[in-house]
Amino acid sequence: MGRIPLCSADGLKRGAWTAEEDQKLIAYIQKHGEGGWRSLPKKAGLRRCGKSCRLRWVNCLKPGVKRGDFTSDEAQTIIELHAALGNR
Repeated sequence: MGRIPLCSADGLKRGAWTAEEDQKLIAYIQKHGEGGWRSLPKKAGLRRCGKSCRLRWVNCLKPGVKRGDFTSDEAQTIIELHAALGNR
């Protein structure tokens, strides 16, 4: 059939990430690179599922992730593209 989801396994931590967990994830990825998300938690010493680690990295910890409001230029570009393309 398919893989058994590890996120539903007992003993995995859920909820907010701690600073210690963030540091473990950052250190592991800096040393070994991105990828192998399914086996990463065990190798990095985290009690999380691979999907949770991947999402934490991509959405929060990855260098270059921009946070905050759009600049006025970005907002203008969005308005122009929406006027040209609509909601597609």
